[in-house]
Amino acid sequence: MGRKLGIDYGTVRTGIAITDELGITAQGLETITSNGSDKIILKRIDELIKEYNIDCIVLGNPINMDGSKGKRAMETELFLHKLKSRFNTINIELVDERLTSVEAHKTMNFLDINNKKKKEIVDTIAAVYILENYINRKDK
Repeated sequence: MGRKLGIDYGTVRTGIAITDELGITAQGLETITSNGSDKIILKRIDELIKEYNIDCIVLGNPINMDGSKGKRAMETELFLHKLKSRFNTINIELVDERLTSVEAHKTMNFLDINNKKKKEIVDTIAAVYILENYINRKDK
């Protein structure tokens, strides 16, 4: 059984999280700074798939609170298509990511992380929440 890779996709920064070998817990791995280049993100994901024996990619779906799709959701759908085209042998799932960034900010405020550091890690923490939502959904 391989690990799961969680992704909080963004056009500037993309947060990455990974499960443990048993798929029970999620840990933040890194934030990829891509500045609009999906090629950078896809290349790094390819490296992570090989390094960690990834068998499933979990991508956060940034739908609006009312369930509608905004600009970010459309950008994520385009990225999802690129993921499926490049990694067609790996299971790729979309998970509702509503409020994951809010939860990430609450966590960082609780931990008293300074504002500069918050910007660097918020996407990684959001990716952890996305992956945890997936793990919890699978357990039911």
